[in-house]
Amino acid sequence: MIALYNPKSSKAEEFINHEEILATLAYADENKHNATLIKEILAKAKLEKGLSHREASVLLACDIPELNEEIFHLAKKIKDDFYGDRIVLFAPLYLSNYCVNGCVYCPYHAKNKHIPRKKLTQEDIKREVIALQDMGHKRLALETGEDPVNNPIEYVLESIKTIYSIKHKNGAIRRVNVNIAATTVENYRKLKEAGIGTYILFQETYHKESYEQLHPTGPKHDYAYHTEAMDRAMEGGIDDVGCGVLFGLEKYRYEFAGLLMHAEHLEARFGVGPHTISVPRIRRADDIDPSTFDNGIDDDTFAKIVACIRVAVPYTGMIVSTRESQKCRERVLQLGISQISGGSRTSVGGYAEKELPEENSSQFDVSDNRTLDEVVNWLMKQDFVPSFCTACYRAGRVGDRFMSLCKSGQISNCCLPNALMTLKEYLCDYASEDTKNTGNALIAKQIPLIKSDKVRAIVEKQLHLIEDGQRDFRF
Repeated sequence: MIALYNPKSSKAEEFINHEEILATLAYADENKHNATLIKEILAKAKLEKGLSHREASVLLACDIPELNEEIFHLAKKIKDDFYGDRIVLFAPLYLSNYCVNGCVYCPYHAKNKHIPRKKLTQEDIKREVIALQDMGHKRLALETGEDPVNNPIEYVLESIKTIYSIKHKNGAIRRVNVNIAATTVENYRKLKEAGIGTYILFQETYHKESYEQLHPTGPKHDYAYHTEAMDRAMEGGIDDVGCGVLFGLEKYRYEFAGLLMHAEHLEARFGVGPHTISVPRIRRADDIDPSTFDNGIDDDTFAKIVACIRVAVPYTGMIVSTRESQKCRERVLQLGISQISGGSRTSVGGYAEKELPEENSSQFDVSDNRTLDEVVNWLMKQDFVPSFCTACYRAGRVGDRFMSLCKSGQISNCCLPNALMTLKEYLCDYASEDTKNTGNALIAKQIPLIKSDKVRAIVEKQLHLIEDGQRDFRF
């Protein structure tokens, strides 16, 4: 019996419906030259209320050059309207690469005998976190393989507690996001109680048949259990969830439609769409050759995917990692990206153990190898405001509260002030001389853009207090 498409359903094959995706792709193909329809969709997108997966798929398929330019222009405008010049910075922290799954695209797969297996002790974690704090990071994304013996939920919870407890010099990790395997409502409730920010889980691919072939063994083989994880997370009380696919595993237009259907499902069932959407592309790693997957996408296609997601889901944060080169990241920052990693290591223990050969234990090859200071400097010289802000999470502006503020545009009343104050902390505590000079000039340029006279006066006062040694002001 063929499942029927139902975005409000709790069943994976109904809210990510194969037949609906195929129909969507056929509809997009039929209309990729339809300038009248595409202009109608763009007119709707300009209202900044989002698009359906079918409408957005037409934009992605569009091959009319002048209308593609309009899509890119609109994506930049929407990003600027919702997120301004701010770019949030974070770093991944790999706790363990023990894994029982057989994912054929990941070097952590259980049969890989080349990669050294490692699990951080709590003392190891302290050293990693201090190294990250000494770089200037305030926000981490925890990563670990799926292994109920080596990486049980109790280990993750203990690690979160350790991370939050470490205060080194002026350093502190103020938000811990978690990217671990699909789990139970009870375990999601425990993660919520531990004070996590966003729960992140990449679907890898929404194509069920491909998914099962790419995950031949281990608990991750269960497509429905994995795809329904966000529902269980929200049932467990987690306010913010982050979605994503690994582009290159399946046809990108199929994945694009599935990703937007997932966002629509979360909105339909819980009233809150994804807090973030990530757009990783498959990269070379130990025992993994991306050329064995024939669905790779070029930089132009990648840029259009980013632009179309931004137009379709204007409220969501969009993340691009150090998988992408500086040149590629520079391009997509103009098209919708609002969060990037900086100074990242993708190996277990890679921050404290500088001599660790990245290629021997990393999950993927890093394309952007610059330090955090170099990334911050680069962003500012493009007139972006690097932000280390974690205020919304700590002030309870999460889930539907964050979304309502974001969709109404009111969140910007908090975001720019918080970005400037956290940037000032970075400049005082960690920045090189050139970065400090560039940053202070940028802050002076941005202060007049704070609309409220009252808020602007408070920010100016608190910036002086930060220079005098005080920390952690927020709106």
